[in-house]
Amino acid sequence: MEAVIILVFVMGYLAITLEHSIKIDKLIPALVMMAICWACIALGLESFPQWFDSGKHALLENFGLLAHEEKMHLMEETLLHHLGKTSEILVFLLGAMTIVEIIDYFDGFSTIKSFVKTKKKTKILWIFSILAFVLSAIIDNLTATIVLISILQKIVKDRNIRIWYAGLIIIAANAGGAWSPIGDVTTTMLWIGKKVTTGHLIGYLLVPSLLCMMVPSLIASFLPVFKGDLNIVEDEDKTKSRFSSTMLYLGLGAIVFVPIFKMVTHLPPYVGMMLSLGVVATFAEIYSSSKFSLTEHGAYESDAHAQHSPVHYSLSKIELPSILFFLGILMAVAALESLGILFGFANSLQETMPMLGTEIHPGGHEGVSDLVVLLLGVGSAVIDNVPLVAASLGMFSEPIDNELWHFIAYSAGTGGSMLIIGSAAGVVAMGMEKIDFFWYLRKISWLALVGFLVGAAAFMVTRTLF
Repeated sequence: MEAVIILVFVMGYLAITLEHSIKIDKLIPALVMMAICWACIALGLESFPQWFDSGKHALLENFGLLAHEEKMHLMEETLLHHLGKTSEILVFLLGAMTIVEIIDYFDGFSTIKSFVKTKKKTKILWIFSILAFVLSAIIDNLTATIVLISILQKIVKDRNIRIWYAGLIIIAANAGGAWSPIGDVTTTMLWIGKKVTTGHLIGYLLVPSLLCMMVPSLIASFLPVFKGDLNIVEDEDKTKSRFSSTMLYLGLGAIVFVPIFKMVTHLPPYVGMMLSLGVVATFAEIYSSSKFSLTEHGAYESDAHAQHSPVHYSLSKIELPSILFFLGILMAVAALESLGILFGFANSLQETMPMLGTEIHPGGHEGVSDLVVLLLGVGSAVIDNVPLVAASLGMFSEPIDNELWHFIAYSAGTGGSMLIIGSAAGVVAMGMEKIDFFWYLRKISWLALVGFLVGAAAFMVTRTLF
C-alpha cells in the first residue's frame, strides 16, 4: 500500500508541475492527491509496520502490534494534528491577503507609484528591485509581485522591456521573502512550525538575501535592454480616496506588528494576524462609510466600492485557489510523513549523499550536507517549494534555530527564481504578463542562478558568526 500512496503522490505532483500543459488548475490534483493518500492509509492501516508520531517527532516501531481501534484512533489524532498545523498557515495567509486587498480597495498602492520620478531604465530597475525586496518581506513575495507588476503596467508601455523588469522583480521578491517570517509561504511554515525565530532568521538571511537581489540587478544594469530612458505612461486623471496613504501605512504596519505580537504573547502568529485584520478592517469600515467617503478632490465616490463593505469586497478578491492548493499539498505531504516515508528518505539521503561542504550540525558530529540543501533549492525551481519544505519538516529533526532550517529557508525561498514556474511570484508574473517559459529560461534564469549561488556563499560565511 505504501507503493500505491507514493505512486499517487508522484502522479499528483506531475499533474501540478504540468499545470499549464494539461490545462488543469494545480489545486485540483493537490486536493485529489491529498484525499486519495489518506483514503489509502485508512484502508491499508493493518499493513503498515510503523507510524510517525508528529507530536513527538519519532517513529512508533511497534505500530503493527496495536489493535485496529488503537490504530484508527492514532490515525485520526495524526490527521487532526496535521490539519491544525496546516490551518495555522492558511488562516495566517487569509488574514494577510485580506489586509492587502483592503489596502488596494483604497488604492493605497498608488502611493508607491509616486516614488518613480525618473525615466532612466537602470534607476527604475533599482527602484523596483528594492521595492520588491522590501515589500515582499512585509506583505509576502506573491502579493508584492502582483502589486509591482500592476504598477509597472501603468508606467511602462513597451511589453518587451516590461517583461525584463518583471523577471528581475521575481528574483528580488523571492530574495526579500526569504529573510522575513511573513515574506514567503515556506518561511512562514518554518516560523509557525517553530523551526526558526524572527531575530535569528533576519540575522542569518538578511545579507545573503540582499546579495541574491543586488547581484542580478547589478549585472542586469549593464545589459543593453536597460540602457537609455523609458517612455513613461502618464497617469490618467483618476480620483482616488483621500485615505489611500493612511490605509497603506496602517495595513503594512499591522502586518509588521504580527511578529512583535508573537514575541510578546508567545501565541501562534495567526492570532496576531487576526488582531491586525480586525484593526485594519475597523478603519476601513469607518473610512468607507458615506460620512467619510469624500475623495481627496472633495467629491463623493460613486463606483462599486462605495456600495460595498470593504471587508466583504476584499474577502471576495483573495486568492482562494492558492489557499486550497496549500491545503491539498501540505496534507498530502503529511500523509507521507505519517507513514515514516519522509523520515526513512532523510536517513537514506544522509547516508548516500557525499558529505561535501561545511556540515550543518554544530559541534562536529555528522550532519546534513550543504549540497543536500542546495539541491533542495534547485529542486524548488523545478517543483513547488511548498511541498519541499513541508517534506523537510518531516525529514529532519534539528532543534529550533539550527543553521539547517535557515539554509533551507534561503534555498527554498530563492531557488525557485531559477525557473518561472518555480515560485508563486514567478507563476503570477507569468500569468499577468504572459511571459514565455523558455524566454525566461534564456534571459533571466542565469541571473537568478548567479544570485542564488552568491547568496548561498554569503550564508556559509554569515553562519560562522552565530
